[in-house]
Amino acid sequence: MVPLIGFIVLVIDLYIWVIIAGAILSWLIAFNVVNTSNRFVYTLADMLYRVTEPALRPIRSILPNLGGIDISPVILILFLLFIRDVVLLGWILPAFL
Repeated sequence: MVPLIGFIVLVIDLYIWVIIAGAILSWLIAFNVVNTSNRFVYTLADMLYRVTEPALRPIRSILPNLGGIDISPVILILFLLFIRDVVLLGWILPAFL
């Protein structure tokens, strides 16, 4: 059971870092710091978009339009941290009862 809990926590942590990388790359593309004509940048941006968009799309559909600010990655990260803590507490707490 312990390796399964550790694997779930690892996957959640890695996905959080992928969300952060996608948000940072989208800012860099928006401010023309990196050029999407570069094949590596385009491939990386496309991969990050394909990995994060299925989780971010439902959050974006619920949130009101805030202009140029997209807080859906922040909400998703907070939700994933909550799920990670619930998984860890569900594993640790019964040991103390």
